[in-house]
Amino acid sequence: MLNPADASFAETLATLLPEGTIGPADPRYLEEPRRRGVTPTALLARPRSATEVAAIVRACAAARVGIVPWGGGTGLVLGQVMPEGPAPLVLSLERMAAIRAVHDDENVIVAEAGATLAEVQAAAIAAGRLFPLSLASEGTARIGGNLATNAGGVNVLRYGNARDLCLGIEAVLPDGTVLNGLSRLRKDNTGYDIRNLLVGSEGTLGVITAAALKLYPRPAGVGTAIFTVPGPAAALDLLARAQAMTFGGVTSFELIHRQGLLFLDETMPDLRQPFPDRPEWTVLAEIGLPAGLDPADTLAGLFAQAHEAGLAGDGVIAASLAQREAFWSLREALPEGNRRIGAVSSHDVSLPLSEIAGFLAEAPARIAAIGDLRVNCFGHLGDGNLHYNLFPPKGGRAGDLAHLVPAIMDCVHGMVTARGGSISAEHGIGRLKMGELERYGDPAKLAAMRAIKAALDPLGIMNPGAVLRQL
Repeated sequence: MLNPADASFAETLATLLPEGTIGPADPRYLEEPRRRGVTPTALLARPRSATEVAAIVRACAAARVGIVPWGGGTGLVLGQVMPEGPAPLVLSLERMAAIRAVHDDENVIVAEAGATLAEVQAAAIAAGRLFPLSLASEGTARIGGNLATNAGGVNVLRYGNARDLCLGIEAVLPDGTVLNGLSRLRKDNTGYDIRNLLVGSEGTLGVITAAALKLYPRPAGVGTAIFTVPGPAAALDLLARAQAMTFGGVTSFELIHRQGLLFLDETMPDLRQPFPDRPEWTVLAEIGLPAGLDPADTLAGLFAQAHEAGLAGDGVIAASLAQREAFWSLREALPEGNRRIGAVSSHDVSLPLSEIAGFLAEAPARIAAIGDLRVNCFGHLGDGNLHYNLFPPKGGRAGDLAHLVPAIMDCVHGMVTARGGSISAEHGIGRLKMGELERYGDPAKLAAMRAIKAALDPLGIMNPGAVLRQL
């Protein structure tokens, strides 16, 4: 049984830390972006070092007070809010934002958890390197949260998820012990990999305070293009040809359905779109090539080959940085267009590449049998991650169709699981998908997860109720 972070606990905690570290939590720490969950009340801690984080965690363990780690607050599965239970302590890492070191000769950067993703990217650029993790929320999302949720984004196809970019972790474990694991080694076979246990654990096994991250050489040339395609199967064929033509140089390959473009017409009519007639399916492709290869010529050759094979009907290759940014602005506006329309049910799923076309062919009829709904599908086709979202008919309200959500979730997640996919691709489980994890997760894996949680966090203070049900 947890206890609330009340005034008495706040006074005790304040005596252990510098002035100004502890205080009441204002609304921005209590809400999530879609306003689907709110922490009713909480105490806020904003430490400046791992030592201070450790003192906070030890005090919470002694008083049995729940801790909700808070990065940039951009998560979409209620991992950063605790709508039920005793008032928790919200632990914000925002004051721990230093870039501790850049080892350009090793292609490594060491950053504190509170540094925003954009700040880490900028530090890499200043060193003539690339940190490839890229998200629409990168100006707000913090690297600790990116690692805690194993964030994905648009460059996973070439560089992998946040987990693949992490070499070492500094973290505070649930008993207040500091894990000094900021290794810069590429090879380290010394037993269990605690780093990869903490990455993706969503703050339920400890608090990440800093990380050693991989950097990469910056591509000499970058090319970006938008192609219209007959459908998802053609898009996958086009991706395979692009990978072969560039020797694996495809950085991003995004699939966009017509409905998303129509939502932008409806909600952001001033946003310029490349095709006057909104195509049924579009792909946004970006390649990064070494010196001596021209990205624009490569993309032109790809389009010519694809057009001849019936894989692409039209296309625009970015002729300038401004045009490239305009293409990406269009892609990054899709979630905002969705938000303004108002989703009935949203799904972040992944599928084996060979199952994507079949899923997208099967799903519309199955959804239509549930109700009159508009489907907007877009996502990171190269790594199999689709955002499959359902909306009311034009003029309708999402709230009026809330009773359909259980049937929609059963339908979408059932189809995905049947095809060997995952109900959570890059957004995590949080509190929103805990029931779905229990339903679709492998029983042996769930039992192992519960055993790990019980071993590392026997008091259940770390992000209580997230990922695994609080017992």
